[in-house]
Amino acid sequence: MTSPTPRYKAIEDFLLERIHGGAYPVNHQIPPEEQLARDFSVSRMTANKAIQNLVQKGYLVRQAGLGTFVTDRKAESPLHEVMNIASEVRGRGHAYSNEVVRCEAIAADDEVALRLGLRLGAEVFHSILVHLQDGLPIQLEDRFVNPRWVPHYLQSDFTQVTPNEVLVASCPISDVEHVVEAVLVDVRTAELLQIDPAMPCLSVIRRTWSDDHLISYARLIHPGDRYKLRSLHKRRRA
Repeated sequence: MTSPTPRYKAIEDFLLERIHGGAYPVNHQIPPEEQLARDFSVSRMTANKAIQNLVQKGYLVRQAGLGTFVTDRKAESPLHEVMNIASEVRGRGHAYSNEVVRCEAIAADDEVALRLGLRLGAEVFHSILVHLQDGLPIQLEDRFVNPRWVPHYLQSDFTQVTPNEVLVASCPISDVEHVVEAVLVDVRTAELLQIDPAMPCLSVIRRTWSDDHLISYARLIHPGDRYKLRSLHKRRRA
């Protein structure tokens, strides 16, 4: 015998149907809790639970004194820390996949040598992956790794694990540097991201350390209309 569907779930399904169907577009204010409670003959607490669940899933955002609104569910990453993109995508309730474009050992050119603190021509490991959310590219990851600290990097099966997971397992991250800018990309990058070359993109240059060791240098390119970065700084109380 199956259990009855929780009453708050009916409200969730109602709101999601309106959101996905376009009746409630981005920035649209949804009905208040009191109205939803009356319409579905439930308590205000039950209506609140439905709304709170959709807030946690990223569909809605509460604005104090104003109400609750449909939010822009672009892929999002926190800027102040390094997250595994596969976990981010799945945590938002989407399907993650990737395409491995390149995985090789190369000689460091001027830029890579400088970024990784190596001599010109030193061997580095190089990988290029396209990360997808529900089959749509959201990030091109062009990464260079110091072989001294992650000697097995090229043997990793990146269809099963992400570069982030491999690096963190070998060298827990202690420090990270991010440089963010808006860019236009070349034709090849646009093809990999399935975008028009004229579309502005978000570029993140990331370097990661483990203790005093500079482990990795990555160029992360995101289509501007599919991705956003978030930074939250909490002031310490005296």
